[in-house]
Amino acid sequence: MIHFLQRQNWMCRIRLALTLLGLPYAVCSSGRRSAIACSASPPFISSHSPSPITSSCCNLYMTSVRTMPTSAAPHAQSRCPQYPGSNIKRFPVPDNQVDWSQNWPQYNPVSYTDPTVAKKPAWADPDISSFSPKFNTVDGSVDRTSFEGSFKVENGKPLNPRGRTGLTGRGLLGRWGPNHAADPVVTRWKVDAKGAKIHHPVTKRPILQFVSIKRKDCGEWAIPGGMVDSGEQVSLTLQREFAEEALNSLSVSPSEKAKIYERITKLFKSTGFPVYKGYVDDPRNTDNAWMETVVVNFHDDSGNSVSELPLQAGDDAGQVKWADVDSSSTLYASHSHFLELVAKERKSHW
Repeated sequence: MIHFLQRQNWMCRIRLALTLLGLPYAVCSSGRRSAIACSASPPFISSHSPSPITSSCCNLYMTSVRTMPTSAAPHAQSRCPQYPGSNIKRFPVPDNQVDWSQNWPQYNPVSYTDPTVAKKPAWADPDISSFSPKFNTVDGSVDRTSFEGSFKVENGKPLNPRGRTGLTGRGLLGRWGPNHAADPVVTRWKVDAKGAKIHHPVTKRPILQFVSIKRKDCGEWAIPGGMVDSGEQVSLTLQREFAEEALNSLSVSPSEKAKIYERITKLFKSTGFPVYKGYVDDPRNTDNAWMETVVVNFHDDSGNSVSELPLQAGDDAGQVKWADVDSSSTLYASHSHFLELVAKERKSHW
């Protein structure tokens, strides 16, 4: 604890010195993320009024949904110096110049769209000069609305609602504006050979386990999830991504696939706990394209649903396993915070 407080004091002094000198800074935590992205974990705050995710997402109402704060070190990961999977360096953006309302004539962001996106795959938009997307609405089969509310459009391009990132274009993201994802947190109780819940020796609370995948792109452990396809209901995205990444449903026989979907459909039809919806502080974000997600917890309380299915890594996952929900776990992006919210909801060990 003393070491932690000393480190915090040391970092605060550095931040203060840089601020007084007018120099940009972005704090990254070494050892917690891969080289392609910074580690930053903004706190969450609860919304005061219930608002539905969508009518298609299991009819969930977000009475306790968490949203990202609009101040205090805004989207730090989105300003990491080096853009993921490239040698592209962002234009440095200090905290006090992130907001678009701040006049900054010297701002000269780098323009970058990854070659895989520029090749116009089916999941990506064309270049902004060759089509006219309808932002802040459902544009055909593409949802171009944001959980953050209405966002500004300048010179035909949408502006990141959380502010400057030091990079324009789309980077690795396919859509101009919000890129919608869905992350299912599938949990069960950790039990002994007799089926009794195992309690943590310190907190005395039952231990939760969740399905964790090891991402192929950066080698970090994470919650399975992926992008919402055009016209796809979020509830189906949650189920599909879990089946593809944790159960390898894309490579099994038709009979095995039928058994898998029978089990997981039962679980995903249950009332899930809405963990979070909104903007994601993601290293792939740019001034004109950003990640947003819906996170829902599906809990196999009896242990006779997906708990009995053999986990098998597939799609974008390198490995998959049942892992204990614990505060010491180091996970991709803000996934640890999502698990903390789940642990509090389930009154389990954290």
